Amino acid sequence: MKKLLIASILCFWTLIQVQAQQERFMVFEFMKVESNQTYDFMEFKEFMQKVYQAAINDKRIVGWDLWSLQSGADAGEFQYITITYYKDPVTMMNGLEEEDMIKYAMIAHPHLNESQARKRFQDASSNRDLAQRVYMKEIASTKDSFQFKKGTLASFDMMKAVEGRFEEYEKAEKEVFMPIHQSRIEKGLMGSWSLLRTALPFGSEAKTTHLTINVYKDYVQFFNAQEYEDMESTQEQRAAVEKGLKSRDQKWVYLATLENAVR
Repeated sequence: MKKLLIASILCFWTLIQVQAQQERFMVFEFMKVESNQTYDFMEFKEFMQKVYQAAINDKRIVGWDLWSLQSGADAGEFQYITITYYKDPVTMMNGLEEEDMIKYAMIAHPHLNESQARKRFQDASSNRDLAQRVYMKEIASTKDSFQFKKGTLASFDMMKAVEGRFEEYEKAEKEVFMPIHQSRIEKGLMGSWSLLRTALPFGSEAKTTHLTINVYKDYVQFFNAQEYEDMESTQEQRAAVEKGLKSRDQKWVYLATLENAVR
């Protein structure tokens, strides 16, 4: 009995560790850049790509993306979306302080001294404006081996679950919509899909409670997916989809192209 108890405990902790390794935490930053500052911003993003690579090498973050917005609610609201990936919620909330960024900038660009690196960040702050920051936790994703690279297309669907129906909404995403996306991936009509929930407490006035990311390798795959209709779906499946749609409000859909991905 004692051996069985020990084995059960070991199995439990192994399961917890595996689950923790599979979790991903992300910080989304929606950046506004004026048209006359676009060139300076694009130059700065190349600089930042190496800085974030240094942070990855130091195991402070897991990855970093920069997406350029193709369409959304208001083209003047923001033009770029950055995603910084973290291994756990604590490192996500601690984030990277200014001094950390200075240190990594000097590592990534050895020709810069501290004052020069600091000036690069000060100059960059004048050509971009942080419109919004969102902390998210990935709670479901498809099984795929999709590789993110420049030109990858994604739609970021901002959702607000109906108050009091969060569990119903998440269940619908996992049990109804995720299998649909998985089927499309297996048919070559999609690259990847994931469901994220806000990682911070929120009230009834929160604009967004969840986010789904629909990823396609290019516009050809994207438009093929839009035209595709699953003729094999049963009446019960269609009813489940309709019920799932009623458990949330799709606030906005942002279509974006990947400019940089660092892992």
